[in-house]
Amino acid sequence: MKIDTSTYYPEVPGNDEFSLNRRSGSLFGEQPAESEKGPGENPTPPPVMPEPEVPPTDSERFVTGISHLLSWVLVPMLMPVYGLILAFGLSILDLAPMGTRIGFTLIVAGINVLVPMLLVLLLKKLGLVQDLGLNGRKERLIPYIISIVALIVTAVFMYLKGAPYWLVWFFAGGAAGGVVNMIVNFWWKISAHAAGIAGVVALLVRIARDGNPHPAAFGWLIATIILAGLLGSARVWLGRHTVWQVMAGLTVGFTCVILFT
Repeated sequence: MKIDTSTYYPEVPGNDEFSLNRRSGSLFGEQPAESEKGPGENPTPPPVMPEPEVPPTDSERFVTGISHLLSWVLVPMLMPVYGLILAFGLSILDLAPMGTRIGFTLIVAGINVLVPMLLVLLLKKLGLVQDLGLNGRKERLIPYIISIVALIVTAVFMYLKGAPYWLVWFFAGGAAGGVVNMIVNFWWKISAHAAGIAGVVALLVRIARDGNPHPAAFGWLIATIILAGLLGSARVWLGRHTVWQVMAGLTVGFTCVILFT
């Protein structure tokens, strides 16, 4: 597909015949008309017709659909909930009664999913956010702040309820990663999806080392690493991020959580 360069340079108002967007003139003067050209001069070539758009193949549509599914199922605001569920199932916390697990999970989901989602919907209604997927770099600042505050509140809540320190600092590390992403976002669009799932990978590494892990913890760690690779590939496939933006997100998310825990 040819690149449209017609809008690369804005039109400059004035009476000059030459324009960077038109070929009616030249940097060195007027182009002679067809009738004024000498016999040895080449005529103006005919305009090039744009190439027709090629419809996506069935395979491409399938990959795009899977990429959208991964992007929504593994959205960053769900990572604290997934992390808590894994902690309850794969660490010493599996001794907790089912009622306690469900209660804590619902509270964490309310703080990190329900409240941010309602606030993002409000921002969209106010016109401060155009896309619920938050794919634009400039409209991510307020949602970043909301997510960071939610993670800090979650960390304080878990601390007050006597959760293991590595679990408390998992949420605090996620907040720290959000701060780093928010700062970088002023200049560069780093991948929040990659940072979120990398934080869960770091949590599983910490559980495997210090959390009296369940025998299935290592398998879940490998599966989550694979999911992180698939999610990063999906974000690149959809054109939401470059490979370097995904790698940066993975690095920030994993480093912050592993250091904090």
